[in-house]
Amino acid sequence: MFVRALIVLLVALNLGVAAWWALRPEPAPAPQATQPPGIPRLQLLREKPSQPVTEQAAVIAANPEAAVASPGPATQCFSLGPFADDTALRATMTRLQARVVRLRPRTSTATAIRGYNVVLPPFASRELAQAASARLVAAGFDDLLVINDGPETNGIALGRYGSQQAASRHQAALQAAGFPAQLRPIGGGAEAQWLDLEVREGFDVATARIGSGATRQQTIDCASLG
Repeated sequence: MFVRALIVLLVALNLGVAAWWALRPEPAPAPQATQPPGIPRLQLLREKPSQPVTEQAAVIAANPEAAVASPGPATQCFSLGPFADDTALRATMTRLQARVVRLRPRTSTATAIRGYNVVLPPFASRELAQAASARLVAAGFDDLLVINDGPETNGIALGRYGSQQAASRHQAALQAAGFPAQLRPIGGGAEAQWLDLEVREGFDVATARIGSGATRQQTIDCASLG
């Protein structure tokens, strides 16, 4: 009897809860937060509309460091030469100027320079050369030799140096004392005119060489153009 009464009570309770849940009023909406005047509402990243393409382009234009530069076409560097004379070199530069990225004329020597002589050029007579020697010794330049033969006869040798820097220092000291000293490279051979080019991929270097009158072309490092 007691168990039956308990079951009836439980059924009645369940029916009461179901009726309450079905008949309960809708919950009131949450109140909207009031934003203080003059302060914009924080916006989540997902709520922010994407920038139009034109606006993004304007942002990149205003801040180019933020954009990743797209690589340009590949370039290569060559030397054309040697040229017969400066006129032929300049004519080739004018003809190729608009077709290359950059170009640079360059003078080279046939063989390496082994050193430098500092000299006074030949005087008109032996007597004038000896008088100049006496003035040099009086000025403190006693390392000298009057040249007796060859194309520099009656000139005065004032020292031989392994580097141009050291030779130039001695030349400057002589010139400061009033002596017109000159540098003469040892070795080196004749000078030759070359044209260094940086060109875009697809440039026909062989055709450019033939048209310029140059006899050779060489591939070089573009960093050497500066």
